[in-house]
Amino acid sequence: MSSPFRVAVINDEIGQDFGRSCEVIAREFGLEWIELRAMWNKNILNLDASEVAEARRILEKYKLRVTDIASPLFKVDWPGAPKSAFSPKGAQFNADFTFEQQDDVLERSLELAKVFQAERVRCFDFWRLDDPAPYRAAMNEKLLLAAGVAGKKGVTLLLENEAACNTGTAAEAAKVLAEIKSPSFMLNWDPGNAASRGEKVFPDGYALIPKERIGHCHCKDVTKRADGNNYDWAAMGRGIIDWTGQFAALKRDGYHLAVSLETHWRGAATPEESTRQSWAGMKNDLQKAGAL
Repeated sequence: MSSPFRVAVINDEIGQDFGRSCEVIAREFGLEWIELRAMWNKNILNLDASEVAEARRILEKYKLRVTDIASPLFKVDWPGAPKSAFSPKGAQFNADFTFEQQDDVLERSLELAKVFQAERVRCFDFWRLDDPAPYRAAMNEKLLLAAGVAGKKGVTLLLENEAACNTGTAAEAAKVLAEIKSPSFMLNWDPGNAASRGEKVFPDGYALIPKERIGHCHCKDVTKRADGNNYDWAAMGRGIIDWTGQFAALKRDGYHLAVSLETHWRGAATPEESTRQSWAGMKNDLQKAGAL
């Protein structure tokens, strides 16, 4: 497939059997790129040496390249702040690390980026607070320091706008990017996450983001519930986001990095089938945008 983008899928959206996920992405979807998050019921950060070697062998078998390490870095409560209403009670995507472990999370993420020949590591900016203002400067300093550590190892840190974290929308992302000017700090633009917070992501939200700071893009769709206030995940192309317009704008603006399917929608019989249907919608939108 020819595309100006690195068209990818997050492996565990298909399932925890890494070999099967790679087979679907490479042989069925016809793609060359994959994003790594969890496999074999382990977060990627917790893989042992033999599992890392096996993952590399499978990637080589299917000739897949890695867009980034989808690390859970900084998906924790900010110390000293009120407990976030979004702070989970258990592990998410097989990850359950404390704030005190975040330096180790960063180092392990950077180590794996080198092992898997990826140039990028995803991060967040702590579970969402009702009022992050008293802590925002310190949060930004933590992110800046982490970006500096990553940059020294040739890796770019990607802040994902995540609805459950303090940067959830394009408007919030633009403010953080303005404060953290490191060349090793970019945005993982996720229109689905922003839309779930009520933002009109395209064209309005996208217009707020400095295009040269977009370093990755997650692809999923949402629908608005009948109450008008809440949202559910949808297969790509079946929700409210103008993905054809978004892909066309990214192409127009010279973006050439990953557009990675993060289905989240589970409306079909299995995660694999849900991802399959969502990929069909994403492929259609890419084609209509002249980007595939």
